[in-house]
Amino acid sequence: MTATAESTPDQAPVPEKRPKRQKAALLGRSPQDTPAGWFNYLLLIFILLVGAWPIYWAGIMSSWKDDKIFQAGAPQVTPGPFFRFNWDIMTVAIRERGYPAYDNVQFVNSFINSLIVVAVVVAATLFFCSLAGFAFAKLRFKGRDPLFYFVVLTLTIPAQLGIVGLYQIMDNLGWVDTLLAVTVPALVSAFGVFYMRQFIEDAIPDEIIESARVDGATTFRVFWEIVVPTIRPAMGVLGLITAVGAWNEYQWALVAVGGSDAQTIGPALHNLRVGNTPKNSIVLTGSFLATLPLIALLAVAGRQIVRGIMEGAVKT
Repeated sequence: MTATAESTPDQAPVPEKRPKRQKAALLGRSPQDTPAGWFNYLLLIFILLVGAWPIYWAGIMSSWKDDKIFQAGAPQVTPGPFFRFNWDIMTVAIRERGYPAYDNVQFVNSFINSLIVVAVVVAATLFFCSLAGFAFAKLRFKGRDPLFYFVVLTLTIPAQLGIVGLYQIMDNLGWVDTLLAVTVPALVSAFGVFYMRQFIEDAIPDEIIESARVDGATTFRVFWEIVVPTIRPAMGVLGLITAVGAWNEYQWALVAVGGSDAQTIGPALHNLRVGNTPKNSIVLTGSFLATLPLIALLAVAGRQIVRGIMEGAVKT
């Protein structure tokens, strides 16, 4: 008599083992709602400390003088009393304290100029790149694909190769040493056009656009009332990337507006390193202050952007 795999009435069925993700799904929770283990938290805390340490150290060293920065032994981890002194050297008390070498820094003015440039560049990039992405994704016109491929190919050209020609154009227009020189060339980006085109291609069905046209909507109305609300997650990500890139712009800003009243934060930080022996505490003060707006931006917009990405990923 051979044994069979079938269970008898006296035997209870053996419960099937399911992976944790399947168990979470059966309980009505998504895998993202499942609490992480202690190892995950330790790893995230370690990564956070490693990433935040350079910023923290720059903030601490900006409140000391150079002798503390190069002091032998354990590094300083507590704030010092000289942050206001270093700040005054960069701003209002340059001549009063006898530091004429920092006359061309204009840190506060450069800070305001960078905020203006970032606001204009982000707004223009989101509008023009999303509009161009919509045209490449959903409109049919002659030469659409070759033109899009040409836009993508421009991403392979290093920006340094176009600096001389771009400077000549700015000089002929009379825009050198003005905010227009660092704003106008950045109003549209090839990456932004490519990114928005790919998102719109997958996120918006052609049937919705066709039904809107049947109802009498113009092309721009379709874009403004149907496309823009749908692609807000992608616009948030592109806006964050654009803002960080515009704020950190250094090479072209140094060539176009470096040393003038229209200089941005990048040339201002460059001008802090004056002389053969620059004051590192002054440089770290400027670097720390220039990092704060980016930290604030990520703290305010990071959660909303991640939430928007997840919402856009699960919508059909």
